[in-house]
Amino acid sequence: MECNRIAIRNFRNIEYADVSFDPGVNILVGANAQGKTNLLEAIGFAAIGKSFRTVHEEEMIRFGADCAEVSVDFSDASRKQNITVRMMKGRRRHIEHNKIKISRVSDVVGIFRTVLFCPEHLSLIKDGPGERRNYLDVAISQLYPIYLKSLQRYNQILKQRNQLLRDAEKDRSTLDATAELWSLQLAHEAAVIARYRKDYIDKASRVVEKCFQEMTGERETPTMTYLGSSKQEPDAYADVEETERVYQKLLTENLEREIAAGSTLWGIHKDDIEIAVNGRPARMFASQGQQRSLALAMKLAEGEVSASVFGENPVFLFDDVFSELDTARRNYLSGKIRDRQVIITTCEPSGIAGGKLIRVENGTYND
Repeated sequence: MECNRIAIRNFRNIEYADVSFDPGVNILVGANAQGKTNLLEAIGFAAIGKSFRTVHEEEMIRFGADCAEVSVDFSDASRKQNITVRMMKGRRRHIEHNKIKISRVSDVVGIFRTVLFCPEHLSLIKDGPGERRNYLDVAISQLYPIYLKSLQRYNQILKQRNQLLRDAEKDRSTLDATAELWSLQLAHEAAVIARYRKDYIDKASRVVEKCFQEMTGERETPTMTYLGSSKQEPDAYADVEETERVYQKLLTENLEREIAAGSTLWGIHKDDIEIAVNGRPARMFASQGQQRSLALAMKLAEGEVSASVFGENPVFLFDDVFSELDTARRNYLSGKIRDRQVIITTCEPSGIAGGKLIRVENGTYND
């Protein structure tokens, strides 16, 4: 898969830009706050329908403008395509795929596939479980549309159930027959999502082990294990019906505890990935260098798993990560990206071999 071109109007500090990319390495070079990351954000936004920098859509609209537009031309193994997103203050965004209006963001996710790696991801190992769950959700949603739809349903049900639990703390009469209904629905979606997460972690773990050992000279062995809140053995999550029964039991027999807590205590919103090196938890015992190697390996694995599902690489977006890596890891990363399209931002291109150079200054882009 390749990103061929992006046209932008009134996005962040970009009044207008029309940028074409080569099939291989593309390097966006410029000083800080000139618009390098803004361009990467726009590409990623078209791919997954959300920004990796903000949850507030209006922040992406250029100051003084009422709307913004991002249009990405891309190609996969079979054809050329386009995704266009228009954002308007106070109104719902307008999305088109090949000039056909798309009513829901979830319907376009996975058509144009990207892997983003930014400095914040270097803390993927030591940060809290929420960051690792987000890593899973972004990666799997681009592979399987059914996963994203199930995740959206789960979050809607969870919100309703949590509100019911909070209301019940003040007035038990609100805890009527709907409590069981919400629990059963939540258990079903949780079981589906857990199966996809377990399967993804199994696939990604093999790639992480290979990449990590290549970076460290095969001295250490990393492992990734799925940790679900139902406390089943990891392999048990492959059985959706059994996992659903386990969650049903937890959610229907522990209402008093959840009412006291004012929230749902079991479900995939409590999941985590246990990452270890030589059997010891990486979050506590791995060095900073090892943690960075693991984070890098996890992002490379995201691309490898995508390629195994679709038969072609996604587009890699690297936001200023080369400056955060030592020479050995930079060299390793450079070697791994030679046969795929990569768009890199950097203040200094030295250390990045070859590629198309695009100069960035105050929201303008020149070859």
